[in-house]
Amino acid sequence: MKQATTKALYAVHAWTGIVTGLLLFVICFSGAVVVFKHELDLWANPGLQAYSAAPPLASLDTVVATLQAARPDARIDSVNLPTDALPTFTSFISEPDGTRVKLALHPQTGELLGPVESELGQFIRSLHVFLLFGPRWIVGFMGVVMLVSIVTGVLIHQKILKDLFTQRWTSSLRLMLSDAHKLIGVWALLFHILIAVTGAWLGLAPVVMTAARHLADRPPPSFTPAALEAAAAGDDPLSLDTLFDRAQTALPSVKLQSLRLVDWGTPAASTQFSGPASTGGGLFGDVTLRAADGDEVRRRDPRDADFWARVNGWMEPLHFGDFGGLTLKWLYFFLGLTPALLSITGTWLWIERQGKGSDPS
Repeated sequence: MKQATTKALYAVHAWTGIVTGLLLFVICFSGAVVVFKHELDLWANPGLQAYSAAPPLASLDTVVATLQAARPDARIDSVNLPTDALPTFTSFISEPDGTRVKLALHPQTGELLGPVESELGQFIRSLHVFLLFGPRWIVGFMGVVMLVSIVTGVLIHQKILKDLFTQRWTSSLRLMLSDAHKLIGVWALLFHILIAVTGAWLGLAPVVMTAARHLADRPPPSFTPAALEAAAAGDDPLSLDTLFDRAQTALPSVKLQSLRLVDWGTPAASTQFSGPASTGGGLFGDVTLRAADGDEVRRRDPRDADFWARVNGWMEPLHFGDFGGLTLKWLYFFLGLTPALLSITGTWLWIERQGKGSDPS
């Protein structure tokens, strides 16, 4: 490769890292930690660790009745069933002043245990996915930036096989960090490509999926509120447990884990049940049933997912490593720290080289 081309690639590689280095460090470090989101949420709430998600569980009607009695002025937004990750019922409610609260309830009795004190895992996930308050496409764009850094880095360091085993521990600090930068980049190359591609896809998914639907000439699924109006005024709603059984029958390929109450307490009340596909692959399904008679209003069945939906479904499991148990999570954690280390070593090398005015090596 010509020297001018190498210098141009180095400039792109260096300035990409310098301009976005701090942001990439925050995203990559929080991404490494967030693979333990569920474990962190439970660890941060030691009062919930004594409970078990083993059946028999309290009925959904008991849980909702408890919430309504405890917070009569609040709106119940959703109820999550106990899981191994969080062994209690949890519910998000909205107070009249707009405050949103997460409550925990006893898995077997439905008794109110109180507010969930900490959402440490969710906080770190929000930091990683949204930078706390930003739109997700910003993090998706950083995935593209990471890909640019990977490609230019590979083209600059053409002696990849040599870099696999080169680490000069007794040399100067600059050479040690330079070798470490290359060593980490080469050994974790495939993982970095995986994280960059899936991160870019997840962040830019709305644009990608809209384009895919346009090319396929298929409009996005729409909710039909008119079907809800068919509920007769004054009809008593079916029990939530009956609706849950009907929803599970309607979606046998889905493990229902949560429900959302829609227009509850009105003639048009309905309940949306949702959960992950039992076959994995990152797909989710949901079905909305009219509370008055249990008739189906809307269904999204993973078995009917098209090619792009299945591809999109795999992106999150591949990005967060939550499909292979605790061992895979630890592997993702340690490998997930390597892009953050590259950001630190790359920035230090750039600053050091500017001070000495040396050429890239």
